[in-house]
Amino acid sequence: MSVSLGELAVRFGCELHGNPDTLVDGVAALGDAHGRAISFLASSRYRRQLAHTRAAAVILEAAVVAECPVAALVCEYPYATYARMAAWLHPQPPIIAGIHPSAVIGADARIDPSAHVGAFAVIGAGAAIGARAFIGPHCFIAAGASVAEDVRLIARVTLGERVTLGARALVHPGAVLGSDGFGFAPERGSWVKVPQLGALKVGADVEIGANTTIDRGAIGDTVIEEGVKLDNQIQIGHNVRIGAHSVLAACVGVSGSATIGRHCMVGGAVGIVGHLSICDDAVITGFSLVSHSITRPGVYSSGIPIEEAGVWRRIVARLKRIDSWAARLAAVERQTNISGAAARSEEDE
Repeated sequence: MSVSLGELAVRFGCELHGNPDTLVDGVAALGDAHGRAISFLASSRYRRQLAHTRAAAVILEAAVVAECPVAALVCEYPYATYARMAAWLHPQPPIIAGIHPSAVIGADARIDPSAHVGAFAVIGAGAAIGARAFIGPHCFIAAGASVAEDVRLIARVTLGERVTLGARALVHPGAVLGSDGFGFAPERGSWVKVPQLGALKVGADVEIGANTTIDRGAIGDTVIEEGVKLDNQIQIGHNVRIGAHSVLAACVGVSGSATIGRHCMVGGAVGIVGHLSICDDAVITGFSLVSHSITRPGVYSSGIPIEEAGVWRRIVARLKRIDSWAARLAAVERQTNISGAAARSEEDE
């Protein structure tokens, strides 16, 4: 698709600095762009590349437009605007309605005539598939599960019992939604499985990455609210609730019955202990362990960043001596009649 910069500016609400008749037909990174590609600048780390770009135009903020050697599409959120332009210039292939001959459809399953059911998909009895939904090859949808309109299950996605997917949800290959939660009751040195009788409710416009697993509730429901974005290989335990428009990066683990608020950002490989709450607008940096509730918005971290091996060994050795140092400090405070509280007060001043 070829389109003029003038049309892009009008369609996406940008202020154009440059020739409105210039044609573009794709997108590219600043350093790799050619004369018919759109690029963008959303991070100061790539600002040096701007001076040398060969893009037809760059999407950027007003503060750097004077540094742009080519046409500029000025807007408040360059990355989001780029995302919308890229999606428009490179649209998804249209849904081809119909059911592949190799698909297995259960009794009383309701499949909208505009939906697509791919090869070797299995749709359980009583399941519901909404308008324009795409059920990719080898997907399994259990009896009674529900898929709303415009949902896309790319391939090999499993929806278990009592799973509801909201409109426009996108689920990548290998994801398992609605599996049994990890629930076992101890009895005389062994474990008794606790039936997982709740549901999994996924809101509209949610994206779920490849090989991510989300357990359905044990008694109540697991809830993923609208607009949540989950990366690849995430584990969400039973009865977890994730608030609207929160984002979780790869390899996060959320234990059962934890609650994450709205508009939170959770970095990669974060572990979240069960039965705690994280307030709205919290940011948790990668590799952190969340072991207690967070009640105030802010940025939270734990863990020690990587160091050269010798330095790391010295840090660990000192950490192991903290208890003995604390005991010695307490003894000094007692001998000098300076309490820990008084010392901390002096430091604060």
